[in-house]
Amino acid sequence: MERAHDQIITDPILNEMAKNIEEAMKILENGQREVEERQKYILKDIPGPLQGCGQDVSSILQLIQNLMYGEEKEDSQRMHGLGERGHVTLLGHSLVAYISGLHRERVRRLSIRVQSDTTLWLCRIFRYENGSAYYHDDDREGLLRVCRLVLYSRYEDYATEGYAVLSCRHPVIYQSSACRPGLGHYLCSQLGLALSSLCTVPSSTTFGSEHQMDVSVLDRLIKDDVKSGKVPLLLIANAGTAGAGHTDKLGNLRELCDQHNMWLHVEGVNLATLALSCVTSSVLAATRCDSMTLTLGPWLGLPAVPAVTLYRHEDPALALATGLASTQVAEKLRALPLWMSLQNLGHDRIVKRIKHALRLSERLLEHLKKMTSIKTPVEDEVNSPIVLFKFSQETSPESPESNGDSLDEYSEGEIEFQDTLNRWLGEQLAQQVPSSGVDLVHLEDEGSCVRFNPLMTSALLGTQDGDVDALMERIGEMVPLLSLTMCLRHEFREEVSNHSNLTYVEDLNWPGLGGIRYNPTCKDPDESKRQLLQEKINGDLLKNLQQLETEVEFSTGPEFSPEKSCIFIGMATENLDVAKLVDAIAAMGRDIEEGSKLLDNMTETVQRGIQEAERQLQKANEEKIMKEGVLRQIPVVGSVLNWFSPVQSSVNGKTFNLVAGSLDSTESIYSMKTQPVKETDLTPVFNITKQSDGKKLFHRSPASSESLSVASSVSQPGDVETVHFQVPVAQVYSTETTEDLPSRPCRPSHSSEDSLAEEVEN
Repeated sequence: MERAHDQIITDPILNEMAKNIEEAMKILENGQREVEERQKYILKDIPGPLQGCGQDVSSILQLIQNLMYGEEKEDSQRMHGLGERGHVTLLGHSLVAYISGLHRERVRRLSIRVQSDTTLWLCRIFRYENGSAYYHDDDREGLLRVCRLVLYSRYEDYATEGYAVLSCRHPVIYQSSACRPGLGHYLCSQLGLALSSLCTVPSSTTFGSEHQMDVSVLDRLIKDDVKSGKVPLLLIANAGTAGAGHTDKLGNLRELCDQHNMWLHVEGVNLATLALSCVTSSVLAATRCDSMTLTLGPWLGLPAVPAVTLYRHEDPALALATGLASTQVAEKLRALPLWMSLQNLGHDRIVKRIKHALRLSERLLEHLKKMTSIKTPVEDEVNSPIVLFKFSQETSPESPESNGDSLDEYSEGEIEFQDTLNRWLGEQLAQQVPSSGVDLVHLEDEGSCVRFNPLMTSALLGTQDGDVDALMERIGEMVPLLSLTMCLRHEFREEVSNHSNLTYVEDLNWPGLGGIRYNPTCKDPDESKRQLLQEKINGDLLKNLQQLETEVEFSTGPEFSPEKSCIFIGMATENLDVAKLVDAIAAMGRDIEEGSKLLDNMTETVQRGIQEAERQLQKANEEKIMKEGVLRQIPVVGSVLNWFSPVQSSVNGKTFNLVAGSLDSTESIYSMKTQPVKETDLTPVFNITKQSDGKKLFHRSPASSESLSVASSVSQPGDVETVHFQVPVAQVYSTETTEDLPSRPCRPSHSSEDSLAEEVEN
């Protein structure tokens, strides 16, 4: 194969260029992580000066790879392989630079051939007869040049006097309200026109055409502008809007433009269907427009190919003056990558890719219509490659929110919350099925929707039928969670209101049951101290909840939420018992508050215990001295007396129970050689319940009469294992009876308060 390839390409430079591009793409697409440590060093290092001796190509490609992928650890996030067509396109871009250095006559002859062939092929594929083509990188640039062409045509003195001729008769550009955002402002800023020259036409209110431009309103607006001395210049229509794929009534708009001598420009994804053998009449009417913009790169999966604006105009001088035509060789060579890619694909594979995208849309739409809780807002569009869907669940008539007085208020909040759920649905689908290419779009009349536009994404991402099936599987798993969350939100709010120490936090931007805040029973008059205590308890409560083995998610809420010191509960799960969940949160919050109070009182309690222990030990030592006599306290005399007549008396230490706050004798410890454990010594601060039979926490149990407590708030008795956290017991011992002490650490009788407090903390 390589020999045949070498024989065909007689120019050795072209042969070497093709091989170099192929090797470079292999490095970028299939590069491994063997230089991970070096990559991290490069990314964190400050860019230095340009090296004097230069670098080899492999090092530069490795640097590009590091910059492309950053510190990503998953290869699934990398770009889908370009394939043969992508490599051909990249080769075309390299050839543009190579050909530019050839003899001028050769470059002129080749560029004319490339541009004429590409224009002829595109006009035949997309049924646009006798058209010319302008190739541009920015997909808005073609429309901008067309606007300049129309200005030159409608204002005869525009070429000599410029904008002065526009002062007496202002031009007007009309666009649909469904047009892509920012397009009209871009045209006005680039053309130097005031924003008053831009007129936005509302959508129709007729049933079945709510998303199309209102032709009757447009006619009235044009007549009003003509009466006021303005010049209707150009109309921008859609054959598949950027948001939802709606197609305007292009036939009626063509007739209206002919009546008022206006230029009709059409753009949109549905123009790709003109390449098919069967085209709907609404899209076929686009072939009668004055100009159209085609974005072939995403449609066919060709990277970095220019967009194309096809237009019809009889005066080539005006086209040359406005930049639609050019005598510059570099401008004509811009079509070379597209010229090579179209030849490599061929007509059959171009049609096949467009059909594949339409089949994916039909496959998804067919499944979505079978789901009761999924709404497809765009059902009047035939053969549109864009599929919009959203989660929509009607409120039950028995729901408390459907009362007459608060119906409007609830409906507004309900719509906003459903938008939040749909944003969550779109984000989850995009993360779990990235090859589907789904994204989010917000429509004025429908709110937030999930958009599936395979014509713009499938060729680059390699979307197949299996990806659509995986998408439907994920939707089928998430819709029950969304429905359950909608149903249990009111129950969750009611359960929270039943607890005096809990407050329900409403945040319609949070996709879940809602927020909750624990309110400690603090009577401190200082507001700042109460706020700090509330933040601490809710923070500890959130950490404990996140450690539980449960399907319910707990979070701090939205990133920019105004609510602070809150715990937000995520999506509801199957068989979730909301009452158990709320009771468990309230009980755990009380435990944390009690533990917090115990720790707050610990210092004072320890100090009093230490002082009492030292007082009793000092008293015992004094009694011992009185009993033994003064002579035994003299160093030399006392030693002689003790040697002849030993004394058996001793001073027992004291043990201080932090829980009971009592001071006990250590006599039993010395006699039994062990430390007895009292029931009062085991004081549980927190009880964390674990399931031992694989069941999930907070699930509904068959027996409804079970009581909820701190240790068994989420499971059956006998099925759980409770872990207790105990408070340590501080002990004080006498220094004169260190023999036969148990292995437990002891303290001398003269130990300070600080050292004993440190031992208790440890």
